[in-house]
Amino acid sequence: MVRRNRTVDRSVALFVLGAILFLPPLLLVFNRPDRIAGVPVLYVYVFTAWCVLIALAAAIARSIPREEADSRVPAPAPTPAAPVPAALPAQMGSDGARDA
Repeated sequence: MVRRNRTVDRSVALFVLGAILFLPPLLLVFNRPDRIAGVPVLYVYVFTAWCVLIALAAAIARSIPREEADSRVPAPAPTPAAPVPAALPAQMGSDGARDA
């Protein structure tokens, strides 16, 4: 139970971090005419922040134990066996055998 709460807390913190990283006032700090390897600084910042958020989300997902992750996914409902349909008269040949 404690581990689940910790994972939820980390997920919420990741969301808040993402919201802060992409706030317009912070983006304006990086919106300048300088370039890094020919790419505008703003583009480098946005791509780097995005990659960091993805890496952190992957780290949070990996911290969930396999058993806990499997227990959250409901098992598929069993499907009843469908009866095998009988051949329709239009599918039957003149000799009574089913056409392929």
